[in-house]
Amino acid sequence: MLQVKKAVIPVAGFGTRFLPATKATPKEMMPIVDKPIIQYIVEEAVKSGIDTVIFVTGRHKRAIEDHFDYAPELEYTLEKSGKEEYVNIIREISDMANFVYIRQKEQLGLGHAILTAQHVIGNEPFAVLLGDELIINEGCPGIKQLIEVYQRFGKSVLGTTEVPRKETYKYGIVEGTEIENGIKLVNYLIEKPEPEEAPSTSAIIGRYILTPNIFDALKKTPFGKGGELQLTDALMTLRKEEAVYAKDIEGKRHDTGNKLGYIKAIIDFALEREDTKEFIKQLIISKAKELQ
Repeated sequence: MLQVKKAVIPVAGFGTRFLPATKATPKEMMPIVDKPIIQYIVEEAVKSGIDTVIFVTGRHKRAIEDHFDYAPELEYTLEKSGKEEYVNIIREISDMANFVYIRQKEQLGLGHAILTAQHVIGNEPFAVLLGDELIINEGCPGIKQLIEVYQRFGKSVLGTTEVPRKETYKYGIVEGTEIENGIKLVNYLIEKPEPEEAPSTSAIIGRYILTPNIFDALKKTPFGKGGELQLTDALMTLRKEEAVYAKDIEGKRHDTGNKLGYIKAIIDFALEREDTKEFIKQLIISKAKELQ
């Protein structure tokens, strides 16, 4: 069985929910304290055994390429200032993986973004990580949990979590047969159903391991909601030909794709850091007293 060594990270979206901040800065480059969101995503992939990261990008996302490239002028300036520790930090970012950039000329959905990477993926299984979902599990990163399921069954695996029924319209929803604790054989998928139409409350949360057969399934799938090629629809096509599994991902999840989730992520990360946690604790206590 081939190992999962490549990951696709789609980053072509405009980030309209964060305008005007994202007018000139990709939403994926917005910082959680002092590290951009996208770097956390790449680190999760690398810690899970990925060695090639494929960004499906757009013409307004050059900052992402620059972030993962070498910066000789900056390194030179830091070295002259005696700040060797910062030189090491920024060099490690560039050395984490092999980075490939593919331009998605039209934003036609997640399925279309993945299809644009076919020529780089080839006939291998691969990971997909969405750029606004952070999953924190120091023991076993989120995507690694799915890789372990793939290594057992050799089929596509979707990362899932339970959500309140009133929120099913935000997610792809899975209905499946539980074969063991936390792992389901997928029977049915639907993209963003209204609560009364949702077959379950098991939601896909932006982590996938896909077999290369997904590319044929994508090509057979008609464009759906919003004129986009939906990955969820293609997975239903794939399921007719081979098994698809779902795994509840263990770990702390942050949805940084909306303002409140982004703010919460900053606070939670700051509370975990030795250099910021006491300040944030005191700030929260102080603000809570002011609001009483």
